[in-house]
Amino acid sequence: MDQLDTDLELSDEEMHLYSRQILLDGWDLDAQEKLKLANVLIVGCGGIGCTTAELLARAGVGKLSLIDADTVEISNLQRQIGYTAQDVGFYKAEVLAKRLQQINPFIVVEYYNQSLDQTNASTLIAAQDLVLDGCDNFSTRYLVNALCCQHQVALISASAIGFQGQLFMQEGDSACYACLFPKDDQPNESLRCADSGVLATTPNVMASLQAHHALIYLGLGRTPLKQKLLLWDGLSMQQRLIAFDKDDECPFC
Repeated sequence: MDQLDTDLELSDEEMHLYSRQILLDGWDLDAQEKLKLANVLIVGCGGIGCTTAELLARAGVGKLSLIDADTVEISNLQRQIGYTAQDVGFYKAEVLAKRLQQINPFIVVEYYNQSLDQTNASTLIAAQDLVLDGCDNFSTRYLVNALCCQHQVALISASAIGFQGQLFMQEGDSACYACLFPKDDQPNESLRCADSGVLATTPNVMASLQAHHALIYLGLGRTPLKQKLLLWDGLSMQQRLIAFDKDDECPFC
């Protein structure tokens, strides 16, 4: 992202659209152009993914790839702000992609109405500048983690359940998700919103934090959550940062 293509310079319309960002101290035209050149994969278009995707689209991330095999259900509408009652029964990734393209016609949005698995994950992840994981199952999280390590692609992983959320980043040679949560100690797959419940605001808070971190990473190269776990508690309104070390015996990183 260091070498800017002159064909990809911001148009006058884009300059106007992103003017409030470009005015920011510490965020200049160069940072905005870096966003335009960025490729980001969003894994999961649920409570976290649909909000993260919309925020990045509005901010001007140049290419977003969305992957999710699920269709919209009535129960999703309580928290997944990318969808309405008219979308029930349609694929989330496709509905969201069309919404994002309407919001920002200057970006490219691709969608995949399928699960991320061993057959497609490596090809998708290798082409990215950043992967944002907001999926709701641990097997996919470990797969994303392993391939981001393999292809040296930065990853920001967010989760939300009940009144609580977590967020962390791996980048370069840093500790990874499996260092923090060893696969042998993998939590029960039943720890999902569909089984345990979630307040409408919880995933949207975590999505906003994930999107914010993505923007300052892509535009400014900042990595405040590298090898740190952010814990957010929606009942006490407290937030903690916990530093963790790389596991020398980790099979992934």
